[in-house]
Amino acid sequence: MGMEHLSCSALRPRTHLGLKEIKVRKETEEEEEPLSPMARMFHEPQSNIYVILIVGFKSPIDPHNFKANLVETFVKHPRFSSVQVSKFHINLCFTFVLKTNQIRQIADGGEMKWVKTKVDIDNHVIVPMVDQDQYHMDMASSDKFVQDYVANLTKTQISMSIPMWDCHVLNLQTSDAESTLVFRVHHSLGDGTSLMSLLISCSDELPSFPEMKKPRSAGTGRFSIWLGRCWNLLFLTWNTVVDICMCVARAYLLKDTETPLKAPSSSVAFTSKRIVCRTLCFDDVKSVKNATNTTVNDVMLAITQAGLSRYLNRKYGKAKSDNGEWETNLPNTNRLTATLFIDMRSSPGIYALEEMVKKKSKAGWGNKISCVVFPFKIALKDNPLDYLKDAKATMDRKKATLEAQFRLFIAKVFVKFHPTKLAAFPSTTMWFSNVAGPQHQISIFGNPVAFLAASVYGQPASLTVHILSYSKKINVALSVDDNTTLNPYELCDDIEEALQLMKNTIINVKGSIK
Repeated sequence: MGMEHLSCSALRPRTHLGLKEIKVRKETEEEEEPLSPMARMFHEPQSNIYVILIVGFKSPIDPHNFKANLVETFVKHPRFSSVQVSKFHINLCFTFVLKTNQIRQIADGGEMKWVKTKVDIDNHVIVPMVDQDQYHMDMASSDKFVQDYVANLTKTQISMSIPMWDCHVLNLQTSDAESTLVFRVHHSLGDGTSLMSLLISCSDELPSFPEMKKPRSAGTGRFSIWLGRCWNLLFLTWNTVVDICMCVARAYLLKDTETPLKAPSSSVAFTSKRIVCRTLCFDDVKSVKNATNTTVNDVMLAITQAGLSRYLNRKYGKAKSDNGEWETNLPNTNRLTATLFIDMRSSPGIYALEEMVKKKSKAGWGNKISCVVFPFKIALKDNPLDYLKDAKATMDRKKATLEAQFRLFIAKVFVKFHPTKLAAFPSTTMWFSNVAGPQHQISIFGNPVAFLAASVYGQPASLTVHILSYSKKINVALSVDDNTTLNPYELCDDIEEALQLMKNTIINVKGSIK
């Protein structure tokens, strides 16, 4: 998002706070840096996106100590201590309109820039009064309180007159944690990878991160390598041409089939969202991944596809017949696609913050993302692993195309000068995102983290699936339109059951081989 040119100066918290150094760019170099095209897209009326990060702690949060730590970490980061100001605002020649409590810049060519400002920490840390006695020994009520609090939070926005982030401290015991921190940040400040790196930089000990495996070159002759490269180039060119044509068709002609999951209109971007989380066992996901020679992302896409199929089949008719087998109630033709977000960094993965803010770093800070349209094949399959085969084949096809690069190029060209439908996020039924977190448990400001969950609101889709791994857990967070008939709890059950069916199928296959 525009921190590619950061030069590092030491920014170290006070010694008694016990935190690690965060290196960022000098204040004088940060002023009036323009927003990146992707950051500007997150300010469009129908994609005014906020990230919600829910952190569960194993002990209560001390608000005073928490504020002091934020001042020494988050507040010293350039993006969290700057406001977004229009070029026309700076020159006292600007045009603004008020839409859904969010100021939107509409002047053609009006460039938005980052401008350093003084941060009042009390404007960014909210500690609501919670009656502990009311929810004591009633985990269901406390869980619902946190969920309702987040849902009410999605009805509001942060003023552009201050840095667009805040933290909500909920010292209430739930079924998963002793206290909960709801961290809200406008997506223009950074993508999931950047925000995760910033959060982890506040950890007492630098955790390990998933390593990106490099593809091994096959031991073949030069002619075979040359022939393979030519074939891959032709395949890439053909896929890219087809996907570019589909991008244009989807922007102006092609739409998803009307289903119980599809939002009635793009106005869903302005409605409140309910965020429901379900925790899966990472070992179960890895066992399926290893047995099928796929990736974690393939498995998560597959169980989402299977869960959606089971959920929609139930909505279209009776779920099960008398003999216990599933009846097919799905339409013969059903087009359901997802906006799948892709990390565009030359070296994807979660890195330490010091690495991300280095000049010309391959893991640069910002919104280094784009997206592709991922088609979900909605159908009931006898073999649960068939969903995984379909997901892997589709994902491999999306890896062999420049669709994500094309969408990013269109954003860079048109968002600033002439906004069009092509420069907007594609119109799909749902959004899907997968971010890798730390592999081991961490502590933030001395407080051990019990779980991590992430989601968004402000998106033009009634369903968003966010995957975030942490330690030996994978958290599936569903962000659903609070005004639709979509039941997120049932969908979570279907996704969880799909994973168990795949795992059991693999166990049965191994057992039959023995």
